[in-house]
Amino acid sequence: MTGPADDPFLAALTQELGKKTGVCWLRYDGREHAAWHVWLDDALYLVSGGAEQPLPGIEDTSSVEVVMRSKENGGRLLTWVAAASVVHPTDELWEPVTGALVSARLNLDDLSTAAADWAEHSVVTRLAPTDAVVESPGALSDASHRAEPGPTRATTRGPLPKVFHRRMKRRPKLS
Repeated sequence: MTGPADDPFLAALTQELGKKTGVCWLRYDGREHAAWHVWLDDALYLVSGGAEQPLPGIEDTSSVEVVMRSKENGGRLLTWVAAASVVHPTDELWEPVTGALVSARLNLDDLSTAAADWAEHSVVTRLAPTDAVVESPGALSDASHRAEPGPTRATTRGPLPKVFHRRMKRRPKLS
């Protein structure tokens, strides 16, 4: 495995994908999780827990595989290994990181209290690229990477309605 430190192309590609994409997939603890993120300086940052995206156990993980897709066609383009660490509210990175996360976060109820809420109820994680790249352009695996959906408490309220036949849609005659 080569890594971003060994190959300037992979380093530039990792940084460009981190900046251009807003969603990546994280592999850790035998599961895959979709996650929105922000690229700041030299690493991906994400917030989880509380009212944010569920990433169970991310704070206890030291190594994460990050799968990034192409912005043009949506296909898997790069998989790299990241060193995961928690950004605490007392760290000097807290202010710039939460500022970037707040500005990138869609549909926040209150922008002014988001960072304080994250400090109390959520975990901000830094994913820094290591020297290991699992998949890169020209060296992608042929595996489908399909996975079973995770368990959920979601359910339907009752049986779905039965449809015996479809109603034909009639277009009005224009002439």
